Amino acid sequence: MHGFLSRCFLAIGLAAFAMPRLAGACGPDALGVSRVIAIDGKDGLALGLQSYPRTLALRDHEVVLTFDDGPAHTTPAVLDALARECVRATFFLIGRNAEARPDLVRREIAAGHNVGSHTYSHPDGTLRAMTAPAAEADIERGIAAVERAGYGAATASPHTGFFRFPGFADTPALLAYLAARRMTVFGADLWASDWNRMTPEAERDLVMSRLEKARKGIILFHDTKSSTAQMLPALLRQLKAKGYRVVQVTPGPGPTPVSDAPPGWKSTTAAIIANTLGRRQIR
Repeated sequence: MHGFLSRCFLAIGLAAFAMPRLAGACGPDALGVSRVIAIDGKDGLALGLQSYPRTLALRDHEVVLTFDDGPAHTTPAVLDALARECVRATFFLIGRNAEARPDLVRREIAAGHNVGSHTYSHPDGTLRAMTAPAAEADIERGIAAVERAGYGAATASPHTGFFRFPGFADTPALLAYLAARRMTVFGADLWASDWNRMTPEAERDLVMSRLEKARKGIILFHDTKSSTAQMLPALLRQLKAKGYRVVQVTPGPGPTPVSDAPPGWKSTTAAIIANTLGRRQIR
């Protein structure tokens, strides 16, 4: 009974910390969170214009901040920067990294961020180079690892049913598999391209130039990159100065507001993946 009550109090405590603080509660100088969009997961959505012909229906100058591949030794600096501006983000965690640093997973949750899954191993050849059963097993192992690290135990339905494919390399079969699991797949609308070596200043300028052109969108960063951790405080201040507003996405009742791609849309990632993987079978 004592163990059961301890788990209950832990869950209540995490839920209290996870309540998003909107911009008005953070002081006039903080960027904050302007609003929250609930993602219901029931429609098997795949979002992000770099990969899919639909995205979240964001308003002009609204952004969603997402981070991949952590947690890592650079994650605390990212969390510190977000906390100073009362900003909430979504972290797509590699399962083995979550196992190695469960304290950071719990810190993300306690700070009000969402933690989604990014597979267990982030395979070098992406999930497309694996058999369907092996890919599904890596997905499930990753989900379970994040749940154990963040909440103490794996459950049939993850607390945050968000998933991002490594290298954006999805397949029709795996998209159907995740839809049946009521998981929402996140691509991105804009990239920080922080997988390339650059200075923090160059990365900030690149993100802002892309954002000034697109005017809104889901942005992809990596909290494993030191350049991202170093440039994030300045980027958040610049977002505030330029009139951008941060939207947090969380699991919740729908319908999820979705916007279709403009006429003539083409996937950016499809050509990149095809060039990288050659003619490997898409299962």
